[in-house]
Amino acid sequence: MTRVLMVCMGNICRSPMAEGMLRKALQEAGLERRVEVDSAGTHAYHIGSPPDPRAQQAVRRRGVEISGLRGRQVEDEDFERFDYILVMDADNYQRVIARAPAHQHAKVRRLLSFSRRFPNLDVVDPYYGGPQGFEENLDMIEDAVRGLIGEIISDPVHPRN
Repeated sequence: MTRVLMVCMGNICRSPMAEGMLRKALQEAGLERRVEVDSAGTHAYHIGSPPDPRAQQAVRRRGVEISGLRGRQVEDEDFERFDYILVMDADNYQRVIARAPAHQHAKVRRLLSFSRRFPNLDVVDPYYGGPQGFEENLDMIEDAVRGLIGEIISDPVHPRN
């Protein structure tokens, strides 16, 4: 079983959208039983909260339901439990790396490191913007998820870090 954790700041916009989009892509690829997916935030602002309604609407238009997800914060156990800890931007990358044990640093990467169209860019927080920001995020996330699945398929036991 490969385990993937998506991480953003509050765990109500980007990371739950990424969790939902990855789940959908895994199901379409017939891999939903081989990969576990979760999401978390670096901050405690929205623990227990559902995803932002705009995030829910955006992914629903793409055939994904995330209304049942609830915000949580990254926990120390996550560094041992997950094979991939994928962050949405440079700030959250720095926060996660600062917290991660040194021997787990290689697990922490930007989600868009898997993207062909948007390599190594930030998935910018759409919280204070309009609906277009959520759609742009989803375009980036969808592309990165395809690349991630390709890596998982090529070496599901030993993820490249």
